[in-house]
Amino acid sequence: MNKLLKISLLLCSLLPALAFAFSNQGNTTNDSFSKAKKLMQKYIYVQPEEMHTIYCGAKFDKHKHVTLPSGFQANKYRNRLNKWEAEHVVPAENFGRYFTAWREGSPKCVDKRGRHYKGRKCATKVSEEYRLMQADLYNLFPAIGSVNALRQNYNFTMLSNAHSDFGSCDMRIKNNKVQPPTRARGIIARTYLYFAETYPTFKMSSSQKKLMLAWDKQYPVTHSECQRAKIIQHIQGNIDPVLAARCS
Repeated sequence: MNKLLKISLLLCSLLPALAFAFSNQGNTTNDSFSKAKKLMQKYIYVQPEEMHTIYCGAKFDKHKHVTLPSGFQANKYRNRLNKWEAEHVVPAENFGRYFTAWREGSPKCVDKRGRHYKGRKCATKVSEEYRLMQADLYNLFPAIGSVNALRQNYNFTMLSNAHSDFGSCDMRIKNNKVQPPTRARGIIARTYLYFAETYPTFKMSSSQKKLMLAWDKQYPVTHSECQRAKIIQHIQGNIDPVLAARCS
């Protein structure tokens, strides 16, 4: 067997492993959350059939102005009612707290008055890995601003004896937990599974993983999810292995 043939056979044997490694690679191309939000508006949510918020299904226009669902009410954050915001389905705090800069700060995180700070601002300043995770388009969806604010970093679950806080939008928040509307559960599940598979830094609890696996099966992938994934793959450069398996 000549040397060239040996090399060719070796490369062929490595291709599946290389493809798997690439498929599990997260965002490596954009570390700016601000840029990610602009990319969402310019390239992802541009067709009328796609211009709906993730939780409430509220329509919005090219200027990000939202048409609120009937009976929609929000007692807090009323100044954030009229435009959609970029929602981290896997909350930034829930993966950010694994970074030392978020939990404890950094010598580089000092304000103009000489005071040290930590949290999201510090992690964004000192950690490229955090910035890439924060700007990952697969984890970003349009949400009514006040809903985004009230959801905070609460985990998703199924709630008993809870009612919607938002009129006809069946988004329920109680005791620092959130039950999302049925329209969003499959999307949420596959986003969590993508994030856990792609970023070893992020860990799901066993109960959260069990719920996401159940929702993934109960609410199958949609054509819209698959189309969105194709657009993000083109923009960001990496595939979502969870959706790639379900959209094929």
